[in-house]
Amino acid sequence: MEVFRIAGNNSLSGSVSVSGSKNSSLPLFAASLLSSDETILENVPQLSDIQFMAEIISELGAEVERLEPNTWRINPKSIVHYAPYELVRKMRASICLLGPLAGRLGRAEIPMPGGCVIGNRPIDLHIRALQGLGAKVRLKGGVVQIDAENLKGNKLFLGGRHGSTVTGTANALMAACLTPGITTLDGAACEPEINDLCKMLLSMGAQITGVGSHRLKVEGVDRLNGCRHKVIPDRIETATYVLAAAITNGEILIRGAELSHLGAFANLMDECGVEMSENQIGELTVRVGSKGLKSFEVITLPYPGFPTDLQAQTTALACFSPGLSILTEKVYPSRFMHVPELLRMGAQISLEGASAIVKGAASLTGAPVMASDLRASAALILAGLAAKGETWVQRIYHLDRGYDKFEKKLQGMGAEVERLPESALPKSFGPLID
Repeated sequence: MEVFRIAGNNSLSGSVSVSGSKNSSLPLFAASLLSSDETILENVPQLSDIQFMAEIISELGAEVERLEPNTWRINPKSIVHYAPYELVRKMRASICLLGPLAGRLGRAEIPMPGGCVIGNRPIDLHIRALQGLGAKVRLKGGVVQIDAENLKGNKLFLGGRHGSTVTGTANALMAACLTPGITTLDGAACEPEINDLCKMLLSMGAQITGVGSHRLKVEGVDRLNGCRHKVIPDRIETATYVLAAAITNGEILIRGAELSHLGAFANLMDECGVEMSENQIGELTVRVGSKGLKSFEVITLPYPGFPTDLQAQTTALACFSPGLSILTEKVYPSRFMHVPELLRMGAQISLEGASAIVKGAASLTGAPVMASDLRASAALILAGLAAKGETWVQRIYHLDRGYDKFEKKLQGMGAEVERLPESALPKSFGPLID
């Protein structure tokens, strides 16, 4: 395994370019299976999750080739309806293959990622949507088996306990494109990633109206064509660099971002004293205002609300914002595994149910910390950038799932961060225990 060593207490400066969206690329790879024609995807980030998805659809029989570092060619002329567990288990997002396989082949067999069972999990909404279209679904030996030979259009509601399901919306949308009749998706997610999927499907010949709203209407067609499609910028990566500049009291220029995709995050930055200005060619200049950072309250909600994927990184910001900040997690109420690690660095945080109460402006000190997931990894690295001394972040393989060349991009803005083998950990503390 590898680790990050971060020498903190430095302000970032310079520029950084945002990569394509991971959360958009994965369903776009899946959508390519809806046609027997070739599809070209551009602006795809270089991530381990992308590589996993490429391997999975290759195992399904598609010809998959990376033409350039960020461009992929997918030719799914002949594919099968089942995917191997050894690959699927590595990535929960592979469940988005259900819709395309059901729609094109009338059958799908996908192992539950991680061996999960169908219960009070987001997969419920995926299954409910496919059943609403007439599919027969059963779980056998940890494999979701879909019989979709007799699908027909229907009215579906996709809302769940924590709001709309993004991947569930993608699955229902992709299946509906090749389903006879008209399908109405009420309570559909309207994240930019869903809009990007709709744009690609329309390029392939799908009939979709209501794009960008919570009601999508799909008129099924007999077949779809291949296409060439450019993936949208990654809004979570964009926001992470905004937070990096704010936490280090730096000033940076972000290229290739889409400010309109930031939703409630942009509003929160304005409220807590972070200035973002956009020039005529869409570049963002980010700096802390003259009055400095201010405490804040935020609640995670489905788009255009504040993203749950930015809660951990924003908790790190709260540690450096004077006063009391409150972050409430409404999407995944237990998503606070980064908090104990921030406490190791001297943060003052208390958890009250689904809320983190942070007393900011504390002087954080570098420490050995353990990343528990993708976004927690970024949060700990951001905290390390502003902490005094050295921070060592372990299990950074989580980071490689969602951030393209993260340490190199930070280095380009003056950060002292390097990727090292785990053997480089100082023997004074050694690897942390799970």
